[in-house]
Amino acid sequence: MPGAGQGAAARPQRPESPEEPLAREDLLLAAAYVSDAQYNRNVPFETSPQAIRLYYFYNHWTMQAITYFFICIDLSLALFEEPALFPLPFLATSIAEVLCLTAFFGRLVHFAKVTPQRVFWKDTKNICVMLTIALTLIDLIIYGSLETVNIHSVRWSRALRPVFLINFPESRQIRRAFRSIRNTLPDILYVFLLFMFSVLIFSLMALKLFGDRGLKTVEGSPYFTNILEIAFELYVLVTTANSPDVMMPAYDFNWWYSLYFITYIIINTYIFMSVFLAVVYNNYRKHLKNEIRKLAYLKRHKMTEAFNILKVKMDTEFVVKEAPWRQLVKVVAPDISSSHLELLLRICDEGQKGYMDKTNFLRLADLLNIQVVTINVKTHPLETWLPRVYQSAASLLIQKMVRHRIFVWVYDVIILINAIFIALDEKNPLISYAEWLFLSLYIVEILLKLYTYEPRAYFGRKQFWNWFDTLIIMAALVAMVANATIQSARKYNSQQILDIVLILRILRLLRVIVSIQRFRVIVTTLINIGPTMLTFGGLVLVVYYVFAIIGMEVFHGKVLFFDPNFTAPGALVCGNPALEDSIFAQSRYCRNNFNDLASSFIVLVELTVVNHFTLLANGFALVTHQVAKLYFIGFHIVVVILIVNIFIAFILEAFFVAYSLEKSEVETAIEKKIQELGVGVQEEEVQDGKLIDNVDTKDCGFSGDDGDNKRKSLKGLYFRIASKKYRTVDALLQRMFESEIAPEDEGPSLDEILNFSPSDIYPKNPNFENSA
Repeated sequence: MPGAGQGAAARPQRPESPEEPLAREDLLLAAAYVSDAQYNRNVPFETSPQAIRLYYFYNHWTMQAITYFFICIDLSLALFEEPALFPLPFLATSIAEVLCLTAFFGRLVHFAKVTPQRVFWKDTKNICVMLTIALTLIDLIIYGSLETVNIHSVRWSRALRPVFLINFPESRQIRRAFRSIRNTLPDILYVFLLFMFSVLIFSLMALKLFGDRGLKTVEGSPYFTNILEIAFELYVLVTTANSPDVMMPAYDFNWWYSLYFITYIIINTYIFMSVFLAVVYNNYRKHLKNEIRKLAYLKRHKMTEAFNILKVKMDTEFVVKEAPWRQLVKVVAPDISSSHLELLLRICDEGQKGYMDKTNFLRLADLLNIQVVTINVKTHPLETWLPRVYQSAASLLIQKMVRHRIFVWVYDVIILINAIFIALDEKNPLISYAEWLFLSLYIVEILLKLYTYEPRAYFGRKQFWNWFDTLIIMAALVAMVANATIQSARKYNSQQILDIVLILRILRLLRVIVSIQRFRVIVTTLINIGPTMLTFGGLVLVVYYVFAIIGMEVFHGKVLFFDPNFTAPGALVCGNPALEDSIFAQSRYCRNNFNDLASSFIVLVELTVVNHFTLLANGFALVTHQVAKLYFIGFHIVVVILIVNIFIAFILEAFFVAYSLEKSEVETAIEKKIQELGVGVQEEEVQDGKLIDNVDTKDCGFSGDDGDNKRKSLKGLYFRIASKKYRTVDALLQRMFESEIAPEDEGPSLDEILNFSPSDIYPKNPNFENSA
């Protein structure tokens, strides 16, 4: 980062005397670098004390929450502006928008205060935000002025509102997805042009084959006599939305003509669409590797800068002493527990020398990203109150049975049998009584587990399945008792209550799926990539919003929805005579309109599914102009062909990485140290509340010169790695490349890192192209 790099170079070196205290400004600067490396931020910032404090404030979660709050308000204004779902006066919506623009401008000014000026003005996203603010204000003034003299105009700036969601630094994931699309477009363009050439060739063939034969469609209109209509119908046929309807007039005339449509589908639907996916996936993967390479080098660069601030010379090498390292970690992670801090220190300072070298220091950001759960082991209340009974032979046998794997398998089988009974006819008395039996077995299971495992551990914060099972069973018990009571009174049959509970209880089958190893791998992978998949949710939201605003401006009021009981003549044609005798009106598609934001989104979802694509497009073309079909074709190209294929490419890459990569070096180092210190709990052994009986029985305090004191403070504390549940695809892909960077390699300069392109190949990592 130019500003940060120059600031670091201008700073005088710290004195070599270990007794020299660390300046607060240096500590904050080093912590800013480490925090950026931890969260993969690549924001260049000034290194002056005032700029650093402003940078901390800029990155505070409250500031980010406020920014997203105003972004949500700005986007939701379309619900209250004409055409509106909940109409509000123009003055109210315009004041709200001006407040949002003021917040965005303030956020931009704040960013300018912490960033070097030449970097700020070279950053495209800052220019985009400023231009969008200016254009929105101009549009507000023009629209408001025309409204005062009762002249209606178009609010064209509303389509620019997603720019704020994309271009603020907090939305770097969505921005990366847009960059992937932008970088993939040139390669896709050639395939798309070839595809369109194929469609046009087949359109000309269709015109010559069918144009002069006097064929009619189902509606009675001429069949394949207009080249533009033919091209549109054949484009829709690629989506299969109008198959086999578009073929039937020719097929009825002569069955040999079906070969034309079959050939077209094979070439354009199966071959070209597969080539689209292949090109998108190949280019997405190439550009993703470039992004991850940039992130990996930026992280190394920032951690090196932090090391250079804190380092002192000992003998022939530079190191970071324990005291400043502790201060640094407390600033970066103020909520870290003392036991967790001690664990990290033991990993970074393996020899307990009181300092750590550069190699161990550079791992700090990764160490902080790995979630280590501290487990405070408690004694079971029954063991305290009734020690003899709880430790008796019969009691120990019960505990041993409950802990055994067969106990879980038995209840998995019971759940499956219960699912079969639920599917049977519940009017049969035998089935009804069996439900009470199953419910009793489930209650016995919970009571046995509470007897074996410490209750507070069993219902711990992260014991989701325990809470899930207990709540489902309690709900079933309450509902069945209530149902039996009501039925005995013969006043009301509450079968609906029981049906809901039965449906909920079927969800217990998820526990069986998770208990099977191969299923668990898939489910865990889906959970891991879930947060990153939200990136594509934001991407789709942006595209939907832009197309919805355009659709509202072009199509609102053209199609109206009337209550089915409405008797007015216009109700049969959706309030527009142009739709008379159309399939759109006959299918009662009147509610599929662009009269407000919510309705527009529903239409776009239907277009994404593609079914009846041609019906919707033809309907809106009838009420406006045939050119309106370009809107629907454009939406299909952007969403279905481009974004959906990139989403598929992302899912493929995420699964390949999650399946192929094992634990990272850093993760393994933490687990190894946990086991060495005798404070380890295996990940697989903490399911269903097994937090007490599977831990080591040895003392769990850390050893050392002050081991006795630490034993007292850490008595009863155990650790386990929880990162498997929180691992992200970004982290997996980044680790894929980081393995190619040698510890002593500081990498290219910052300007070179920020200007990486997919074609760059550095001699320092010759195996990178094969690392995926």
